[in-house]
Amino acid sequence: MRKITIDPITRLEGHGKIEIFLNEEGEVDRAYFQIPELRGFEKFCEGRPAEEMPRITPRICGVCPTAHHMASTKALDDLFKVEPTSAAKKIRELMYCAFQAEDHIFHFFFLGGPDFIVGPKAPAGERNILGVIAKAGMETGGKVIEVRKRLRGVIEAIGGKVIHPVCGLPGGISKPVTEEERNTFIETAEYSVDFSKFALELFNDIVLKNKEYVDLITGDIYKHRTYYMGLVDANNKLNFYDGDVRVVDPNGKEYVKFRGRDYVEHIREHVEPWTYVRFSYLKNIGWKGFVDGEESGVFRVAPLARLNVADGIATPLAQEAYENMSEIMGEKPIHNTLAFHWARLIETLYASERMLELARDPELTSPEVRNIPTEVPEEGVGIIEATRGTLIHHYKTNEKGILSEVNLIVATQNNSACMCMDIEKAAKSLIHNGDVPDGILNMIEMAFRAYDPCNACATHSLPGRMPLELNVYDSKGDLVQKLKRGE
Repeated sequence: MRKITIDPITRLEGHGKIEIFLNEEGEVDRAYFQIPELRGFEKFCEGRPAEEMPRITPRICGVCPTAHHMASTKALDDLFKVEPTSAAKKIRELMYCAFQAEDHIFHFFFLGGPDFIVGPKAPAGERNILGVIAKAGMETGGKVIEVRKRLRGVIEAIGGKVIHPVCGLPGGISKPVTEEERNTFIETAEYSVDFSKFALELFNDIVLKNKEYVDLITGDIYKHRTYYMGLVDANNKLNFYDGDVRVVDPNGKEYVKFRGRDYVEHIREHVEPWTYVRFSYLKNIGWKGFVDGEESGVFRVAPLARLNVADGIATPLAQEAYENMSEIMGEKPIHNTLAFHWARLIETLYASERMLELARDPELTSPEVRNIPTEVPEEGVGIIEATRGTLIHHYKTNEKGILSEVNLIVATQNNSACMCMDIEKAAKSLIHNGDVPDGILNMIEMAFRAYDPCNACATHSLPGRMPLELNVYDSKGDLVQKLKRGE
């Protein structure tokens, strides 16, 4: 049995590797997506004051700290039983929309986009942001830099810091917004709307007008019929900041809709011995393995999933782009994994439009930005749509607010099972007769890259260091020796 290893995998947050096993005929027998890194945040947060969590949990990841900061802050609202002021909610959501837009832009142009703008089989040295600029033009590179700079300025103005925000407090935020800041936010949002329209036009010109790319997106290599999960507002429209969790089945029919606080009734986690990522699944269906379909509990989150669970988008330009996507793809829900990239750009436009709506609201400058908690804490859940999907923070404390139990279900965990399925299906579809050129290996990596995974966030492991295991197999695939660190 021949083994092919992609290590490290590229253009993602965190670390990982792919192990592909070929049989004697050179066909793929199995493929594994392994995450070998450690995250021990749940354990070492125990014993700390709960109000420290919005400042601790953003350190899980330097790419998506705003998502953890906001989920943690919402968990504190629930923990201390305090409702934020109206202005505080709007300011939080505005900052969060700026983060969503900036992070989506980063992924498309730096991480995922090179596979399409430059080409999936282009030389490895060209599949990067420099290759994107060479193909799309220097002006495009300048626009990407400018829009990210402006959006990060919004996060810094509200959050205090762009990488690890510190503004969130139970019941509100730390400071109000000035009229001068609000005017800057309006200008930034307008610029971001224009850039988002430009990005979708670029996608249309380079990707949708290329038959090879369209066939790849709409074909069967990267496709699984799964359940989908995401937040929706009262009208079942897309929402990043608040709402209920909606799940639809592979046929698009609503399976369940629940409050974030009730997630334990609907989501469970499965573990495998060959990776440190847990696999989320629908509790009432059960874990049936790495399979799709209505009988499987596997579900997906993130941009495409959010569009699949929503009945539409509440902003006009993004709704128009969403309708165009649905018309071309020809089905709903859309099960094609590579369509996550397209959905990501549509969400960027929605985030920009929503940011503009909030920035134009005069209430944004209200001095009433916090309600002081008065209740005794016990248990709280915060749920939000991270760029990578549904993110849950769950805290339990004693009467003094000292944490006794912490659970984080991170977006990438919710996609982990299907990422493994996508990688194995791509490997089996693309590798034949033992022929494995570099371009094929990159196309296998594209299976996980579409999800924009953050493996630094997604791993759980105790007791504080990686219990590394090395498995040795013979030519028949039988395990002949197992080595463990420290033994």
